[in-house]
Amino acid sequence: MTVEEQVYAALQELFDGRFFPDVAPGGTAPPYGTYQAVGGVPVNFVSGDKPSKSNARVQISVWAVSRIEASALGAQVEDALRDVTALQTEVLTGRAATYDETTQYRGTMQDFSLWS
Repeated sequence: MTVEEQVYAALQELFDGRFFPDVAPGGTAPPYGTYQAVGGVPVNFVSGDKPSKSNARVQISVWAVSRIEASALGAQVEDALRDVTALQTEVLTGRAATYDETTQYRGTMQDFSLWS
């Protein structure tokens, strides 16, 4: 299973199925979440052997009507990813607050290092 598949499996229930790669479809009611790979650490061996695992830096964004709801869901995302031991989750950043002027939704963004 890819990192993206594992992230989706770990978090889809938290958002009642409103958890999307990259961006949410227009008109999606909050709360919802999005995820995207924003880099990672490549594994290279001098021998040229292929690694058995790959790393991805994944950013999870949470969108809600209120700051309190967005922050609470962001904390739940962090806890849920830490619970998936196969991902070897490393929290890379604290949750950063954000605001979307078009929708007037409050959000959080956080980056994780994950292995698959």
